[in-house]
This record gives sequence, structure tokens and C-alpha cells, in this order.
Amino acid sequence: MVGSDRSVRTGQPASTGGPMKIGIIGAGNIGGNLTRRLTALGHEVSVANSRGPETLADLAKETGATPVAVTEAARGAEVVVVTIPLKNVPDLPAGILDGAAEGFAVIDTGNYYPRRRDGRIAAIEDEGLTESRWTERHLGHPVVKAFNGTYAQDILDRPRPAGAPDRMAVPVAGDDEAAKRTVRALIDELGFDTVDAGGLDDSWRQQPGTPVYGLRAGAEAVARALAEASPVRQEDFRG
Repeated sequence: MVGSDRSVRTGQPASTGGPMKIGIIGAGNIGGNLTRRLTALGHEVSVANSRGPETLADLAKETGATPVAVTEAARGAEVVVVTIPLKNVPDLPAGILDGAAEGFAVIDTGNYYPRRRDGRIAAIEDEGLTESRWTERHLGHPVVKAFNGTYAQDILDRPRPAGAPDRMAVPVAGDDEAAKRTVRALIDELGFDTVDAGGLDDSWRQQPGTPVYGLRAGAEAVARALAEASPVRQEDFRG
């Protein structure tokens, strides 16, 4: 069993309650494509990267999103997406989430790639923290892990209406149930089903090297893949 409250969202998508203010920290492949889709759905999106808002002029022109400094991305946001290399999380400015809306949710899309990019992180390797638990500690706010195993192009190319036989599912893990409901409703709106992958300490089930990582499949197959995961990190993903 994956977590204590795994469920599959099917049928009519839940509503996010209308357009939301969303802040995206990171404008790489995932962050850029989420900006494109969320603005197309009518949400008010502020997007930031490490190089400054002036470098986001083309994305802003394409999407209508507002380019901002990293310190302003969460201002008034009901949902904040953190989608940057894991090694850069400790470098985020202190108080980066200050000024967000009451009850806001944070989506963490990050992955630990010690050999390819991030170097060895002792708290993950030696203390056994899940990647998102480590990120949560640095941010000082609960996070919901989602989209970490999703191909960026699929965010643009593979949305499907609720009930479509080829609708993909995304695993979602987190401890804050209200935040997780918000995130799952937003993912439904984006055109994907969701599978509750349990709490953040269960999120190792969707880390790199697990059966669900990169899986393009529906909710039942995603739930099976989560259940089949091993807590032993694959050699390729050890520092």
C-alpha cells in the first residue's frame, strides 16, 4: 500500500474555484511549459528565474505571464511552483515565500541527480531524507511533490479531458491534505489524472529510478508502479 490515503481521481475534474494567482520559481523546461499551460487556462502567473526578469521577456510576450524577481514570485500567490535544480534550493533567498496568500500550496518538481548535476547531498544520502522533505526544510513550508517524473513536453502535448482512455496520471505526495487537494485539482485542470502517493516521507516511491518515474500511463498503472517501488536508491542515483 502506498501511504495511508491513496486514491485515484477519475471522472469529472475538480474545480480550482476559478482563476488563481500562481508563482513559478524556475523557467526551465517544466517551469516554462507550466507557465504556458496555466496562462492558457486563465490563471494569473508570475514567473521568475535566477537570471532576472529581463531574461524572461520572450516567455512573457508569448504567454502573458508577468516576469518578476525571484523574491517577488510568491507575492499574493495561492500556488507556488518551485522547479529549479535541487542543488540550487539552498541558494534561494531567505523569506522567498513571504507574502504568499493565506493557505497557499507549494509544488516541488525537483529531483536529486548526484552524479549528473547536484553533487552529493548528505542529508539525502546519509539521513535518508526524501528529496522533497529536504527541499521542504530549506523552504520552511510544506511542499507537495508533483511533476517530478513528467516529461516537460507532455505538459503541452498530452493533456486529455477527464475520462479519456489515454489520460495520463501524475503521482502526488504531501502531508498537507488541503494543499494536496488544491494541487490535485489544478493538475486535473491541466488535463491529467492524479494518484495520491501518500505523505512526503512516502515520496521516495516517485523519485528517479523508481517504476513510476517517467511512466506515461493511466491512474491504475501509476498506482501499481508506486506500490512496486523499492526504498533502495538505484546505484545511478547515488552520490
